[in-house]
Amino acid sequence: MAILDKVLIANRGEIALRILRACRELGIKTVAAHSEADRDLMHVKLADESVCIGPAPSVDSYLYIPAIISAAEVTDAMAIHPGYGFLSENADFAERVESSGFIFIGPRAETIRMMGDKIAAIEAMKKAGVPCVPGSDGPLGDDPEENLRIARQIGYPVIVKAAGGGGGRGMRVVHTEAALLNAITLTRAEAKAAFGNDTLYMEKFLERPRHIEFQVLADTHGNAVHLGERDCSMQRRHQKVIEEAPAPGLTDEQRNRLGERVAEACRQIGYRGAGTFEFLYEDGEFYFIEMNTRVQVEHPVTEMVTGVDIVAEQLRIAAGEPLSIRQEDVVLRGHAIECRINAEDPVSFMPSPGPIDYFHAPGGPGVRMDTHIYQGYRVPPYYDSMIGKLITHGNTRRSALARMCGALSEIVIEGIKTNIPLHRELIMDAAFRQGGTDIHYLEKKLAAKGG
Repeated sequence: MAILDKVLIANRGEIALRILRACRELGIKTVAAHSEADRDLMHVKLADESVCIGPAPSVDSYLYIPAIISAAEVTDAMAIHPGYGFLSENADFAERVESSGFIFIGPRAETIRMMGDKIAAIEAMKKAGVPCVPGSDGPLGDDPEENLRIARQIGYPVIVKAAGGGGGRGMRVVHTEAALLNAITLTRAEAKAAFGNDTLYMEKFLERPRHIEFQVLADTHGNAVHLGERDCSMQRRHQKVIEEAPAPGLTDEQRNRLGERVAEACRQIGYRGAGTFEFLYEDGEFYFIEMNTRVQVEHPVTEMVTGVDIVAEQLRIAAGEPLSIRQEDVVLRGHAIECRINAEDPVSFMPSPGPIDYFHAPGGPGVRMDTHIYQGYRVPPYYDSMIGKLITHGNTRRSALARMCGALSEIVIEGIKTNIPLHRELIMDAAFRQGGTDIHYLEKKLAAKGG
């Protein structure tokens, strides 16, 4: 790994600590690039070097490309790992990193750009034989009659989406023809304001889908593998709350068939690094929605059932090494579940920054806690509210659930509010325990109890 003798970590929180640990295991030195508010983060304390890249607001630090490039230059880092969020899927950042002489630990800029444009991504997937949602097969024009015709052909309800959107923004569901044209006008205006791109497309709106995603790894030697799938259907406002692997009820035949298609898609587009193909799944059919060109928050559940260190593989790929595994080496063993632990009120979901007065991490067989918090740490108000991820693994889903129940009863975080009470409730929920709840389940459950 001589080519990656030093990596700059351009992120914060638990993913920054996760990257640091993978680097340490591979004998790679680390540089923690941090904001003024994050001087006390655990990975900043543990890194070989640290550089302050700006004040607390993300726009002046973690999103400020010149400061990150400068930090890499002054520390003689060889590569930059963007983690997830912030600049991880910013093609301009990837381009700047590489043009400045550093290795970007992720896909090439043109790949990020293609997959960030939902229309281009869908076209690429169709060429690779990956199943997609019935839709407009390209951007919507300005002809009202043509747009009405497309919607009739797809069949109501439809969803109008911004090509540059994401994170649940820039989309509108339309149930009737009478509402379509106004919805297109409103979404186009929103997309222009939010993303600087008013290109829209239209798809069939699925009423009760599950969210199932496939993890892939691809190197620079033409090799690509899939690591099976995750079910991320337990969501609130398009944000994942609980994830698990494998997806309940999926057959080996379904997994292998779609897994090979997404691996082949990686080979066709020349993908590099770790990535995730996201699908809606309804009535036995998969429909591609987008590809995430980075490591996912929920990658640990896949690591637990496959034994593959996804972040270490990212580092090896960036160093120019071939994948350490072949498809036949990937065997799913048991079941894993992840609960995202957020610093927020479990009822109102309002963020709850402040000092951690007491912290006790759960333990025992099959229990993993990925977190950057510690007793005395102060959760800042400037960033995402996630403070950790609790993961359990068992030989069966039932065992993983039992271990999660135990872990959630053991974990103690005092001084701030967290969503741990919600997780305790969801893990005992009868429908969730049965498996296969759709993406609307949690929202309906919360609405029914006035949440």
